[in-house]
Amino acid sequence: MKESLLFTRRDFLRASTVLAVGAAMPSFLLKTAEAALAAASGAIPGFDDDRILVVVQLAGGNDGLNMVAPVGDDAYARARPHLGVKPGKVLALGDGLRGLNPRMTGLKELFDSGKLGIVEGVGYPNPNRSHFRSTEIWQTAVDSDKHSPTGWIGRYLDAQCNGEGQPTAALALGDERPQAFAGRRGLGVCLQDVDSFGWLEGPGEARQGAFLAENGGGRASATAASGGAKNESLEFVRKVALDAVAAENLVRETARKARVGTKYPADRFGQGLQTVAKMIGGGLPTRIYYVTLGGFDTHANQAGSHDNLLQRLSDGLLAFQSDLAAQGNEARVTTLTFSEFGRRVGENASGGTDHGTAAPMLLLGGGVKPGLHGKRPSLTELDRGDLIHTTDFRGVYAAVLKQRLGAPADKVLGWPGEPATGLF
Repeated sequence: MKESLLFTRRDFLRASTVLAVGAAMPSFLLKTAEAALAAASGAIPGFDDDRILVVVQLAGGNDGLNMVAPVGDDAYARARPHLGVKPGKVLALGDGLRGLNPRMTGLKELFDSGKLGIVEGVGYPNPNRSHFRSTEIWQTAVDSDKHSPTGWIGRYLDAQCNGEGQPTAALALGDERPQAFAGRRGLGVCLQDVDSFGWLEGPGEARQGAFLAENGGGRASATAASGGAKNESLEFVRKVALDAVAAENLVRETARKARVGTKYPADRFGQGLQTVAKMIGGGLPTRIYYVTLGGFDTHANQAGSHDNLLQRLSDGLLAFQSDLAAQGNEARVTTLTFSEFGRRVGENASGGTDHGTAAPMLLLGGGVKPGLHGKRPSLTELDRGDLIHTTDFRGVYAAVLKQRLGAPADKVLGWPGEPATGLF
């Protein structure tokens, strides 16, 4: 027996790696799956309302101290004599102590119009400075000394609906499925763009894709495996493959019908946000969208590159919020940004900053109370040269889950803390 046949239904659910299988699908089965998805396009069982969460990952470790610059603190200028934003250039936030990076005029516009909340000093106890491990902690929402096979979004879908029957409940734009989507029942869809849709692999998940390739894209047969359990697994693979192709067609049709109005930045991040806006405006029954902007690992020559990234983030989010407002969907949609860690307080000798700990999170749109939230971390009382977090990121997640998505935050997160207050 081939090793690739030795996988479980749970393994496949966690991997969510159905690839391009459309050519292998019998047309009558595909039409049945498409009809089922279309019938469910107005609502997903288990969700009490039509609210949507958009998660934006700033991959690489965003330098929060140059995004929301504490220019009123003398320690900032001492720690960053060359990289620090100058007091006369920041976009003031009204307290005389902090300001946005001067390239973030779009976010300043949203802040002034009461559509942006900034949560400062967000992190977690016993921080890890590895990109991979810290990203895993943020995506699984467990303590830094623990591991989980499921992500916080996957557990949310598990708690709220039967994700197996709703493949478009969560949708990520990018090159691989975020670990946050991993659930015991739910499957999150991942696509690079509308024309290259698929259930893309996460790290270390190639053997499920190989299994599909070796077995005709999920077509079960008596010769492929023997025994009821194996045939049941193959039947499950076929169902998921059918759902994937049906979802592909639904997404493409939604994008085709969507109104195109607001002008977005031409970069990949801006175009990704435009795709999300098309899906929302077109009525796709997705509750979670996930978009990534990378490049934030700024160890050297940070000044220009980081400013450019912040402008891309700012311009993209301004266009997105403007588009949602034009659609009449602004109140439905809450956007959250995070990065796996911030940067160290002091600049390094290479004109950059090294891996740090706490950093700001941004909240935009529906239900968000605008302004500055949380306690500003000290620049002098440090942990080995790093900021000490003042807000646990799971408190922010809990507030979003409970107050915006109507979900049992304690059950989803398995975290004993309380939701952060005053955000919504």
